[in-house]
Amino acid sequence: MYVKFTLYLLIGLAVLYVLFLQFKIYQHSHQEQPDQADYLIILGARVKGEKPSLSLQYRIDAAAEYLLKNEQTIAIASGGQGPDEGISEALAIQRGLVLLGVSEERIYLEDRSTSTYENLQYSKEFIDDSNSKGIVVSNSFHLYRAVLMAEEQGMNVTGLPGKTPKISVVQMHVREYAALTKLYLDLLLK
Repeated sequence: MYVKFTLYLLIGLAVLYVLFLQFKIYQHSHQEQPDQADYLIILGARVKGEKPSLSLQYRIDAAAEYLLKNEQTIAIASGGQGPDEGISEALAIQRGLVLLGVSEERIYLEDRSTSTYENLQYSKEFIDDSNSKGIVVSNSFHLYRAVLMAEEQGMNVTGLPGKTPKISVVQMHVREYAALTKLYLDLLLK
């Protein structure tokens, strides 16, 4: 009886925890973005050869839409080059933005990073004023963690969601729950 009760309690707590995470993910993917933000950081994602993955293309599309309406905002394309990628994620982002009508002169390349934390850390080098307002662009499932990491690094940001490919919604959310749990533990142990 005691084992059964403990098992149900643990399952119940796990379900509540996942619901909490899902609420935070939803909340951060529905934020209002300020007009004329000082900067926009587009977080990298996989590049297939020289072509952006669907996840990355959705980030590029969301960023371009904002940048074309807010011409004072600079863009920081962020992402290094993995061993199976023909070009850096940053260069793929830049090319995609230019194809959608964003002037190349507004785009800075951060092409050293290998993780979300590094995307933000290295992108900060392009930001003159730590009080400036920025926007982080990623897929909707990833924004909550990205904004938490940016705020932890002293950045004043909101999130701008790109769509999440339907084929990978469940996989990406499960992976994100694990990544958020790791981030929470890292923050607690600091």
